Order: sequence, then structure tokens, then C-alpha cells
Amino acid sequence: MQSYTIGQAARLLGVSPDTARRWADAGRVVTHRDEAGRRLINGRDLAAFSVEVGQGAHTEDGEPCTSARNAFPGIATAVRLGDVSARVDIQAGPHRLVCLPTREAVEELGLEVGTRATARVKCTSVHIDRA
Repeated sequence: MQSYTIGQAARLLGVSPDTARRWADAGRVVTHRDEAGRRLINGRDLAAFSVEVGQGAHTEDGEPCTSARNAFPGIATAVRLGDVSARVDIQAGPHRLVCLPTREAVEELGLEVGTRATARVKCTSVHIDRA
């Protein structure tokens, strides 16, 4: 069975090694020591914990944790499902945003026309102006 060091686990979870160490110290994820005394996390345990972390990534007020700074709260005005991908149109005030997520993501979020949704934009710069 594959095992991961605290540093490797932190990289896979997208957190600092200090955060991963605190989680291990608090018993949120089980560790064991190798012959050299390094703390390791069993691969199956890390996989289960990563799902738990991903599902619970919310602040105390219920907002999702994100590093995206450009949030556009709005309402889904169109949802089109394909075999693998989907298209979701969100009207956020005067802004219409079109998102192309996977079908699975749309179904997991329960998105349908009329659902409140927030489009979070984080990408390289894309600017389009019409002269």
C-alpha cells in the first residue's frame, strides 16, 4: 500500500505542510511512522480524507472556501446537459456568464434554471471589448 509523507499529503490536499500536520495532530487523519521516524499517511486513508476535505470546504457561514476573488452571485438562466459536459448560463446583475462544467458537476450541485449560483472566475486574463 502506498503511503505519503505529511509534505506529500499537503501538496495533494492543496494545503501547507503545517496545516496537514495540525490535522494529523488533531486525529483528523491517521498517521504511522516508518523506520526513519517520519510520519506517513496510508494512501487509502488519505484518499478518504481528501474526499471529506473537499466536501466540507466551507466557511462557518456556509460559504465555500475559495481563492477565486471574482465572484458573480446570480441565477441560472439556462442549463444544457450533454453526455459528458454541460453548459450553464448565469445572469449576475448586468453580467451574463457562460460556464462549461462537466455534467457530473452540474448534477452534483443540483443546478437547474432558477437555482441561485455563484460563478467564480479565476483564470489568466481574458479581455474582450467591442470598439
